[in-house]
Amino acid sequence: MSVPSSSPESSFWKPSEAEIAGKKAVEVYLGMWRNMATAARTSNWQSPLLSQFATGTALTTISRGLYTDHQNGLVTLGEPKLSPSVAGVEPEDAPTLVRISDCGDSTNWLKYDAKTRLAADDGPGGRRSISAVVTKQASGQWMVSDFAVKAVGTC
Repeated sequence: MSVPSSSPESSFWKPSEAEIAGKKAVEVYLGMWRNMATAARTSNWQSPLLSQFATGTALTTISRGLYTDHQNGLVTLGEPKLSPSVAGVEPEDAPTLVRISDCGDSTNWLKYDAKTRLAADDGPGGRRSISAVVTKQASGQWMVSDFAVKAVGTC
């Protein structure tokens, strides 16, 4: 039995621009949360890690939240569990914006008193809907420019 030959062109799959953008956007989104979790361990609202993957409203939201926690003597320990997916890419042929949809789990990412490490009364955590916008910057770098986190139980 002979196996049909295939040319390199027929067996080579090239992802679309939308698929490439979506993959980069998900990586940036996960990087933002990873860096936010690192900075939240000490409520360091000035951490240079924060601007590595976030800009604009997203960066302001993160920085303000960490500053508020710092002022209130709180830190956030643990890490969120994330499962992002691409909800949309605009425009398809030359993407500059990717929408991310997620159902994040904050069960093991909670606030604690910075000195005593006793749990703060901020609820048990849980699964919550997250939406994010990742945009291509003039430099060509992808950055999370905005995100919204809904209440526990929204997904």
